[in-house]
Amino acid sequence: MKKAADKILMILKMQGEVSLHSLASELGITKEGARLHLLKLIEKKLVITTSKKEGVGRPVTYYSLSKQSASEFPDSHAQVTVELLQSVKNLLGANALDLLINDRESKIYQIYKDALANSTTIENRLEKLSAIRSKEGYLAEWKKEGGDYFLIENHCPICAAATECQGFCRSELNNFRQILGDEFIVERMEHIVSGGQRCTYRISSKNQ
Repeated sequence: MKKAADKILMILKMQGEVSLHSLASELGITKEGARLHLLKLIEKKLVITTSKKEGVGRPVTYYSLSKQSASEFPDSHAQVTVELLQSVKNLLGANALDLLINDRESKIYQIYKDALANSTTIENRLEKLSAIRSKEGYLAEWKKEGGDYFLIENHCPICAAATECQGFCRSELNNFRQILGDEFIVERMEHIVSGGQRCTYRISSKNQ
């Protein structure tokens, strides 16, 4: 079962979306067998479905990967990144590592600043920031509850690096505070590196 599920996930990863007929054919099993595997993956929230109208007759169901499936495809560069960070610290010292992170922080800040230059409201800024962070692999979204806003990141693509050096997390929080504006207080409420399911930032007005 695990082997078949892994193969299905890889097919979806490579092809984007497939029909039940196409998947069964590629796996060399019956459509009913393929459907049973897909139902298991849907229950685990790794696969989602969409229906498409194709000519006459009933819509065709297509299967694709969910956002949660990212955890099934580990980053092979993670260990290399950790080793490089350890080497920088061991050979050049902690100060050199801080300089590296500060340089990265400045470059990312400029990218975010340019992207949000025409955003006049906190909603606009959060919408654009979420879109940017999602493209970077953080699966970000935002919401408003009462008088507060929340930036939520459901995945951390640099988790291995951030675990090795928490300066990356500090750097990201600094950037959020600058980008979202001096009129807001930005606090991290949940932290993946600290064992949380996601990273959540609360954005509240200083005038509340």
